[in-house]
Amino acid sequence: MSTRILLVEDHAIVREGLCSLLEKQTDMEVVGEADEGRTAVDLVRQLLPDIVIMDITMPNLNGVEATRYITGEFPEIKVIALSIHSNRRFVSDMLRAGATGYVLKECLFDELVQAIQAVAAGGSYLSPRITGVVIDGYVKRVAAAADSPLLTLTGREREVLQLVAEGKSTKEIALELHVSTKTIEANRRQIMEKLDIHSVAELTRYAVREGLTPL
Repeated sequence: MSTRILLVEDHAIVREGLCSLLEKQTDMEVVGEADEGRTAVDLVRQLLPDIVIMDITMPNLNGVEATRYITGEFPEIKVIALSIHSNRRFVSDMLRAGATGYVLKECLFDELVQAIQAVAAGGSYLSPRITGVVIDGYVKRVAAAADSPLLTLTGREREVLQLVAEGKSTKEIALELHVSTKTIEANRRQIMEKLDIHSVAELTRYAVREGLTPL
């Protein structure tokens, strides 16, 4: 039986190339593609793939938050991060969100295949280059978590922060998240209080710095 894969990548040329290579594998099938996190979550609900290959830095809903939604709702569906980022923060954020694999985009395609096979068999996979990053992150995680204001935000507040940073208006965010404008205004006030930030420009800089948005 083929491993059913959902491919999530915001660069069309990269996504198309990966799809073509994966379709050549006799034990793998690409059942869907998405270019941002919110679409990915919707497609997971529709298609129920075995594995999601997830980019991290994407518009609307980034890969970390999308992974958190997917693994929270469908713990049996596995997520493999495929990213240019090798620093501890991105790796630990994805693993904390529930990813069971993390592969760097600089790797050879054979490594991605190896990761998919390992995860499909019930294991996990980390690119060799980031193994030390994960070990170091494990040692420092408790202290780092206590010092990170971002971790005081709820999942919904992180979504709102990303959308604000991407220039969406209060009305646009409310429509996207299916809530009232008053709710979004309350979310934004709460975010600013928690982060001790006092303008949208500062929020945008913070979101970019923390990797919540590709802008």
